[in-house]
Amino acid sequence: MSTTITTQFVTKWDTALRLEAQQKESRLMGTVVDRGTIEGASFTINNLASGGVLDENTTRHGDTIWSEIDHTARNAVMRDFYKAYPLDRADIPKMIVNPVTGGQYMSSLMASKNRRCDDIIYQAGIGSILSQDGLTTYALPSGQKILNGATGFTKAKIIQAKAIFRANEADEESGEELYMLYNDVQLQQILADTTLTSADFLAGQMLQSGTLKGKWMGFHWIPYQGINKVSTVYSTMAYTKTAIHFGTGYTEGNVSRRADKKDTWQVSMAASYGAGRQDDKKVVQIDFV
Repeated sequence: MSTTITTQFVTKWDTALRLEAQQKESRLMGTVVDRGTIEGASFTINNLASGGVLDENTTRHGDTIWSEIDHTARNAVMRDFYKAYPLDRADIPKMIVNPVTGGQYMSSLMASKNRRCDDIIYQAGIGSILSQDGLTTYALPSGQKILNGATGFTKAKIIQAKAIFRANEADEESGEELYMLYNDVQLQQILADTTLTSADFLAGQMLQSGTLKGKWMGFHWIPYQGINKVSTVYSTMAYTKTAIHFGTGYTEGNVSRRADKKDTWQVSMAASYGAGRQDDKKVVQIDFV
């Protein structure tokens, strides 16, 4: 019996290259106002304040009394982004799978681009934005924030957020669509909350499918793992369809040979994006642990 036969065993190499688990598509782009292509270093968001109620006329043939109405303009700054993957020309003959011609490098870059777009939208929602003249900073007011209170993401916080939108006239009664972002921690806490899952409808939707995605309690629920975390506190966001404006300077993917790098193949993605919060009353930040 030969004891060296194992030296001639062969290995079957994989002939495919697969992307690991990751968010590939943008989940927030469809939930905001798309301002389209932006020509410039920034774009403005113009607002007109509420005029209150109509004044009563108590004087016949009296003089006209003009009322004041507040005009403001916010400025969303465009930002530039770039990422490139190289593949040495000499490495190609040594590989079964070519990630350049196979498209895997470009697919990875597209996924990175989409995740960046979502991050820009999220940060614009809970962050600050300057006025067009740069003299005023609009931070999200404290009245639009639900503090963590050393508690998780509870039914009471969802109800409180819904009530804030109602008080602001920024809900479905005013023609708005409401969105709520959730991550894995919120998923666990909500599925374990019997005050939510005991209802027949929610029990069927959540416990059978194991997902929060869909519309319930007035919100469209959007899965998003990019929620900010500071120490042990997470900050998710509820917002209306018109709360955030998003603009695109350009998006360009490119595959080229780099003569200055010994003909190395390069796959790149470049883009310019910007976003800004249109109205503070249309965003609610919800903190939880």
